[in-house]
Amino acid sequence: MKLSALRNRTALRTAAVALTAALSVALATGAGSADPDKPSAISSIQKDGRTWHLKVYSAAMGQDIPVDVQRPADESQAAPNLYMLNGLDGGLGTASWNAQTNALGFLADKQVNVIQPIGGRGSYYTDWIKDDPQLGRNKWTTFFTQELPPLLDAALGSTGLNALAGLSTSGTSVLQLAEAQPGLWKSVAAYSGCAQIADPMGKQFLKFAVETWAGGKTENMYGPDNSPLWTANDPVINAEKLRGTQLYISSGSGIPLMKDVEYYTKSAPGPQGDINLALGMIIEGGVNACTHNLKDKLDSINIPATYQFDPVGTHYWPYWETALHDSWPLLASGMGLPA
Repeated sequence: MKLSALRNRTALRTAAVALTAALSVALATGAGSADPDKPSAISSIQKDGRTWHLKVYSAAMGQDIPVDVQRPADESQAAPNLYMLNGLDGGLGTASWNAQTNALGFLADKQVNVIQPIGGRGSYYTDWIKDDPQLGRNKWTTFFTQELPPLLDAALGSTGLNALAGLSTSGTSVLQLAEAQPGLWKSVAAYSGCAQIADPMGKQFLKFAVETWAGGKTENMYGPDNSPLWTANDPVINAEKLRGTQLYISSGSGIPLMKDVEYYTKSAPGPQGDINLALGMIIEGGVNACTHNLKDKLDSINIPATYQFDPVGTHYWPYWETALHDSWPLLASGMGLPA
């Protein structure tokens, strides 16, 4: 076995063990009850300047999904759509692009609709095979690939060109979504996401996020460990489906700078701050291993991508905001916009 493979396995195993020890169950929602006779539709639009707050009824999930849209710099002209997915809490808490970054400010002068769905905490934005007692009904692949795009195109008068960006757990999701519907998103950016879910360590990583942190059951997601759905939804195994998509993929090494240490210790003083710092280091080290494995697979089948492997950096927002800026030229290119 190659030394690099051993290192990757070790990094993923360390991340999994750390997550088990430090994360806690924290969620309770009800399952949806879909009405088969009610079609997907935009239920309401509340306009607040350039921000539109949409409620989009998902027939697949049987509920309204909030979707915030920052309209383009020139609303009189058609614009493409940039979908920006939040991390594991789905934008329901303070761990969101809005709360943690100035992403909307950065994009304010761009001719683009910025699409931010709210919800899907702990779901990995995928289609689950069963309703979950804690996380409810999750049919996010269906929502993002079939239900939402035509509704947005009609309501926003968009150009029909789309890009997709995600971080942490949604850094996995954006690759899965791009593979589920090749060509729907012309450019995709994945920041600090673990692309592997079917190998033992990648699977354990996902389980700790969904089960230990969010309180769901992955058996309701993809079934038991031997279910073929794990393989069918693994972005590395299915990397061929990314051919033709412009890709930006980034991660840090897990090595902290002084600003990382200050961030974690000040945001949670005392022992918890030290624990959070350790987690930020270990998780980023783990996703860095996953990301290099994705690169190896893409290189092996001659699919080009833009990579940013930072020699330092832990698992937190300032790095993802920088990655958004760095990836903007590629995202813009896929949407037919100037950089």
